Amino acid sequence: MATKKKVAVIGATGIAGQQFLACLAMHPWYEVTALAGSTRSAGKAYAEGIKTEKGATGWWADGDCPDQFKGMVIQDSAQFDATSVDLVFTAIESDVAAVLEPKYAMTTPVVSAASLFRMEEDSPLLIPGVNSDHAPLVKEMAKKRGWKGFVTAIPNCTTTGLAVSLAPLVKNFGVKNLFMTSMQAVSGAGRSGGVLVLDALDNIVPYIVGEEEKVQREVAKIFGSFQGTSIAKAPINVSCTCTRANVTEGHTESVFVELEKNASVEEIAAAMRAFAPKELADLPTAPKPAMIHVHDDPFRPQVRLDRDRGQGMVTTVGRLRKDTVFGNGVKYMLVSHNTKMGAAKGAVLVAELLQTQGLI
Repeated sequence: MATKKKVAVIGATGIAGQQFLACLAMHPWYEVTALAGSTRSAGKAYAEGIKTEKGATGWWADGDCPDQFKGMVIQDSAQFDATSVDLVFTAIESDVAAVLEPKYAMTTPVVSAASLFRMEEDSPLLIPGVNSDHAPLVKEMAKKRGWKGFVTAIPNCTTTGLAVSLAPLVKNFGVKNLFMTSMQAVSGAGRSGGVLVLDALDNIVPYIVGEEEKVQREVAKIFGSFQGTSIAKAPINVSCTCTRANVTEGHTESVFVELEKNASVEEIAAAMRAFAPKELADLPTAPKPAMIHVHDDPFRPQVRLDRDRGQGMVTTVGRLRKDTVFGNGVKYMLVSHNTKMGAAKGAVLVAELLQTQGLI
């Protein structure tokens, strides 16, 4: 890409916004030309805007805050002019997104880390490589709502790793039923108002409000069939239990799947290892060399050892074996990086896919 597209990050001072900046700092296609946040930080240089009340530098993403952002003045997100950029990334709470994202989308494409638009009928729920064929639905959204842009949200971080692992199974063998239990990182709850340290230490919290319902709804949409103006939900039955574990980053999931067609463990492993959709080949943020790494070692995957595989973009699968309860059953463990593939870097990957399809 000879000329970089101008992009804005809304909610830039929060942990999700910081993850966007860490990903975009050296991006070959995108240049961050605008940062926006709440009235608390608006008007401040970014380096000042992320300081805590006691003066600590509140940068929580990997490494140090990139120098290129430190002197940029944070704009008020409510007053931000979306026509000043080619693309908007949002990392804001859903109540704020309800006001701001439609406003921005009237003129400019929006790729969102918020949940607001995930289940809207005219908005795709994209994981590039898994359901890339759903991307043209954004044109229907723009047409239907009279916008020049659109809003497309990324899936819940718990859904993402699960959907990636299922994609080659759906494609090659068909999937009827699945059970999943997650052991999710505390970073998924955020820093402010998230899981308190005394709740998480030496503990597993057995319930995450709304999480199980999100996974069940999102799997059906992601694997649905694109009808041109809508998505027909996939007839996959999903039952899950979502828990919070004493892990900083990286979600672990135990998955039991009933396939439509019988397949050996070797055939399933081969399908997973070969899952490298061609449309991802030239995308800068895409998982490489393939979307899934399959371990033969029965003691893997382990979240501390596997979450950063492929710079946090590869889903790691292990303990792949036949299940004796389901007919045509298979079971496995997976690890997926919730704040990279499941968050900002996954959203940037969505933007890259949309751009190669001429939708941005």
